[in-house]
Amino acid sequence: MIRIGLGYDKHVLTEGRKLILGGVIIPFEKGEAGHSDGDLLLHAITDALLGASGLGDIGSYFPPSEPQWKDADSAILLKKCWSDVKDAGWKLVNLDCVIALEKPKFLPYREQVCQSIANILEVEKTQIFVKAKTGEKLGDVGQGRAVEAWAVCLLEKTES
Repeated sequence: MIRIGLGYDKHVLTEGRKLILGGVIIPFEKGEAGHSDGDLLLHAITDALLGASGLGDIGSYFPPSEPQWKDADSAILLKKCWSDVKDAGWKLVNLDCVIALEKPKFLPYREQVCQSIANILEVEKTQIFVKAKTGEKLGDVGQGRAVEAWAVCLLEKTES
C-alpha cells in the first residue's frame, strides 16, 4: 500500500528570532515567530508524514496551548512523530518540499537542509528534496513579512 501526505505551514518573520529551515540555522536578521523554535519546514514535513499515515497532525501531537512545547526543537518533535509512523509499518519513499521566502536566498543552504532532514528521518539524502520560490514581491511572503512551506511525502506500507 502507498499513501501520499501533504503538509503546510506559514509563519510571520520577526526580529529577535532565528531563521531555522529543516533544522539548519540560516543567517538572517529575522526568524520565524512560533510556539516552538518556529522551523516551519519541519512542521510541514511532520504534518505530511502524519497525514499520509493517518496518525493525526502536529497540533494533535504537540498542542500550542501546552507550555511544555514552548521553544521546543522541531527536529525532536519530528523524530517523535516519525518514530510513530515507522512503528505503524510505514517507510518513506520520498519527500518533496517547497519554501516560499523572499529573502535570504535559499539555494546556498539547500544541500545542508536536505542532509539535515535526511539525518533527522534516518533516510538517504536522495529521498529528500527542497526547493525555494520567492513571493515576487507580492503578499506577505513577497513583502518579507512571512515564510511558507509545503511538503509532500510518499509512504509505503512495510507490513500487513
